Amino acid sequence: MSSGRLYIISAPSGAGKTTLVRQLITGTERLTVSISHTTRPIRPGETHGVDYFFVSQDEFKSLIDKGELLEHANVFGNFYGTAKTTVENNLKQGLDVILEIDWQGAQQIRRIQSAYLSIFILPPSTQVLEQRLRNRGQDDEQVIARRMQEAVTEISHFDEYDYLVVNDDFDRALNELNSIIIANRLGKDRQAANLKPLLDSLLSAPENPRE
Repeated sequence: MSSGRLYIISAPSGAGKTTLVRQLITGTERLTVSISHTTRPIRPGETHGVDYFFVSQDEFKSLIDKGELLEHANVFGNFYGTAKTTVENNLKQGLDVILEIDWQGAQQIRRIQSAYLSIFILPPSTQVLEQRLRNRGQDDEQVIARRMQEAVTEISHFDEYDYLVVNDDFDRALNELNSIIIANRLGKDRQAANLKPLLDSLLSAPENPRE
């Protein structure tokens, strides 16, 4: 069996990335999402160890100092990071792993890892993005304005990614993400490893079958 593939998925806040990824891993075998560590406060409806590992500033700093994070970034004054060991173990087991990270984290991954694919999720318009942020009911006007400003910065890095998906129609966007996963699983190098017994059998056929 071949090792898994690492996927980076980024998007501006409110583009629907988390909902898409949750649905994607629910309907796709051998696909998992790495749960990030964060110092931001837990929100209503979130669960420690499911949505994030919620840690203190000191705990997060300790993870950095020990070299236990694959990447980390400061977003709106809160730190987010990906545990190195968890990702590496999942990949070795043949699982495809999704990292839900921003452009800062993605740049760090690119400096240390070459075997990855990256996807950027775009909102259909600025107006829709702002409305989605308001509909979440989690932020005040000042925070929404800051998130909209940061969205411009986030989107400006779109050309650093391998694929672009527009989350206008949810089902279509989900299907496009799934198509990317499937297409890359069918690549020659990965299939050659996964199908080695079959290929060996087919290539060991008699040279002169009619004799």
